Amino acid sequence: QVQLVESGGGLVQAGGSLRLSCAASGRTFSIYSVGWFRQAPGKERELVARFTWNDSAYYEDSVKGRFTISRDNAKNTVYLQMNSLKPEDTAVYYCAAWAGLTITPTYWGQGTQVTVSS
Repeated sequence: QVQLVESGGGLVQAGGSLRLSCAASGRTFSIYSVGWFRQAPGKERELVARFTWNDSAYYEDSVKGRFTISRDNAKNTVYLQMNSLKPEDTAVYYCAAWAGLTITPTYWGQGTQVTVSS
């Protein structure tokens, strides 16, 4: 099993920045890929960013140029730097990890709330 614990959410004004962290523990050697999802009230959960099979980064169109996914393998931690935040970025952000070539992640974090005020 793999445990994912997010941190770094909070309340920020539009135009501000936040950095989310996701610390992985357990059988981390089984992780194939990691990424971030978000779910706004009344909306479906959507993929925001992830590392692809060839280690490049994928970003959802609305966050391109504003969000950056990165990781520190020594710390088993993945980050999501969010700049130029907008009210529509308000959501619960979830860290996710894939143990293989599946569409749905194998493991999920508990989520961290990000609220952007206008």
